[in-house]
Amino acid sequence: MATKACILLVEDDETFRSFLQTILEDEGYVVRTAGDGREGERALARESFDLVVSDLKMPAKSGLELFRESRQDPGAPPFIFLTAFGTVDEAVAAMKEGAVDFLTKPLAAPESLLSLVARTIESQTRNRAFVSLKEAEAAGLPPEELVFAGQAMETVRQMVHDVAATTANVLICGESGTGKELIARTVHLLSPRKKAPFVALNCAAIPENLLESELFGHERGAFTGALQARQGKFELAAGGTVFLDEVGEMPLAVQAKLLRVIQERVFERVGGRREIRADVRIIAATNRDLQEEVMARRFREDLYYRLNVFPLQLPPLRERFDALPALVNFFLQRFCHQLNKKLPPVEPEVLRAMGAHHWPGNVRELQNVMERAVILAREKIGLEHLPESIISAPMEKHGGSKEVLRDVERDMIVKALERNRGNRRLTADELGISRRTLQYRLREYGLIDEA
Repeated sequence: MATKACILLVEDDETFRSFLQTILEDEGYVVRTAGDGREGERALARESFDLVVSDLKMPAKSGLELFRESRQDPGAPPFIFLTAFGTVDEAVAAMKEGAVDFLTKPLAAPESLLSLVARTIESQTRNRAFVSLKEAEAAGLPPEELVFAGQAMETVRQMVHDVAATTANVLICGESGTGKELIARTVHLLSPRKKAPFVALNCAAIPENLLESELFGHERGAFTGALQARQGKFELAAGGTVFLDEVGEMPLAVQAKLLRVIQERVFERVGGRREIRADVRIIAATNRDLQEEVMARRFREDLYYRLNVFPLQLPPLRERFDALPALVNFFLQRFCHQLNKKLPPVEPEVLRAMGAHHWPGNVRELQNVMERAVILAREKIGLEHLPESIISAPMEKHGGSKEVLRDVERDMIVKALERNRGNRRLTADELGISRRTLQYRLREYGLIDEA
């Protein structure tokens, strides 16, 4: 995590409290203190914590009461209790209600507390990352060499590796379907924050009146329908990365609140007063020209410069046709696996038809086309399994794509030969063409001598 955890220490014995504060701070933790349960309650109301270490029995308000009241907040921190031998039964009961653990006073050794604190905070980090990890696995994220397939992506690859290790905000620009979220996830996975959550929000998909709540959460009763408190994306991503897709669609009022988070690294839930630390990295993406949006006063200039620290421009699919075979093969394997089918690689004529298409929807459109083709195909994918818009696209329509497609076809044949260890019969079978056609192509592309 980018910063050390913040711990609230609630203990009425001043000497013992000072002792505990010293050993926790010596370990690098940020420690806030409270002398009893009521002070602890006020501290929880004004600040967010990663952990509460509390005495069980205290005047005014007990640690157990403080714990039970805190459970009403979905973002409540975990509790570790300190208790005398006479109240161990109460501490055990608190664990049944959700407390992490307890230690008896006096401490046998400071290491016992430090070990328990470290395990608890590490567990919290893993729990926060679990949903994000499962979402990534469910999405079937491709390997890095596929994300950056094509010569036009080489510069992007290098820039991603350069920026990942830093804390800089990143702005990813590109047409819809070019893989902006994949690049954002790659930056996150290459960064020191990779063990913490990656939390994505599509700003265009959330109604304006709910977007602030989605980002920052809300307290119970903050608005009609807010029946209970709720964490927002910035809380859920603690220590990790928030990905704001289609940030150009964000309303001006919410832009102002986002700017404050970037500048001051704190925010409040809707309807709340407690400041919550924003220990997150922000990666934003847009298919709009944000400079034009700034000039049209639809996007704040100060926010634009805060987000645009490190811009990444993604090329459209029509500028990376050399990646087509790899992308097609990936989607073929993915959907064959999902649909429990076994199909050979697509034929060169299918790739040629795909290469003549303009792909306005970019890689996302290609993914949809391949899913449809796999569903329709029985023994192999043919032209009849492609949409009419692709089959009818004339090769000449896109100028220089003929030469690119020759390279694509040549590359397919070379890789098929390598997989089959030079066996032309097996290669022809895999490509779905006759040996005579393969022989002709090998000569045409200079892969064998004329003799």
